[in-house]
Amino acid sequence: MSAASPAELAALRNASDQEFSFGTADFERVRQLIYQRAGISLHAGKQAMVYSRLSRRLRETGQRSFASYLQWLEGASGPQADREWQEFVNCLTTNLTSFFREEHHFHALASDLKARAGQSLRVWCNAASTGEEPYSIAMTCAEALGHSAVRIIASDIDTNVLATAGRGVYPADARGLTANHHRAHFLRGKGDNSGFIRVKPELARMIEFRVHNLMDARWSLGEPFDIVFCRNVMIYFDAPTQRKVLERIHGVMKPGSLLFVGHSENFTDSKDIFRLRGKTVYERV
Repeated sequence: MSAASPAELAALRNASDQEFSFGTADFERVRQLIYQRAGISLHAGKQAMVYSRLSRRLRETGQRSFASYLQWLEGASGPQADREWQEFVNCLTTNLTSFFREEHHFHALASDLKARAGQSLRVWCNAASTGEEPYSIAMTCAEALGHSAVRIIASDIDTNVLATAGRGVYPADARGLTANHHRAHFLRGKGDNSGFIRVKPELARMIEFRVHNLMDARWSLGEPFDIVFCRNVMIYFDAPTQRKVLERIHGVMKPGSLLFVGHSENFTDSKDIFRLRGKTVYERV
């Protein structure tokens, strides 16, 4: 979860001018609910962020206070409640991404793929966000082995970002892409779409986007994976939740498969299930 923006901090400082009352009890209730739903641990400095993001939901649902909104949310049932729970989670997740972020991972991925040439491989990209990461994985796979050798499942808990990912349309000056990437993997927009690029169909077909909550009791992900990307996800979990999720990720991976994690994540205390293979790359024991 990123730090509160200047606008969010200003909103909290001007509490007397806030549209909705938002007290400590409301914040604690939000913390409890997002932890139960998504495993996310919000620390005490996130009040401004929570107010700024959830205020939109109060307006949309016609609620006049955080207390009434949360009471309604917890007591509601049926499709409308399911949709609002999803909006609640969408509001409180943070999606920071770019193409080929932490570039060393993609060099390591290419090397591992080439060592597995001739095999049919499965990759899971968790926390796919708006799609830059899974498309970066797909480009690396296509260049190493071709478009048909690897199937990628790209998941996220946030339905809004997955919709963006599925469209596969980005600004032409998106950070991380080279001229070679543009030529090989994207179509250039014309007319009203000038200034944008779209992922080529053969690259898009490598990826299946789906909603997935790491806190779900059951994971329906199919056959075990050869490679898993779960980067900058565990930083939002407390230690018990981290261990629980790591064990479950371990359970959907093949022995010897690779887990790529974020630059600030370290799981050497879980060496009974993962051993360090390289810079923020772990091998499933």
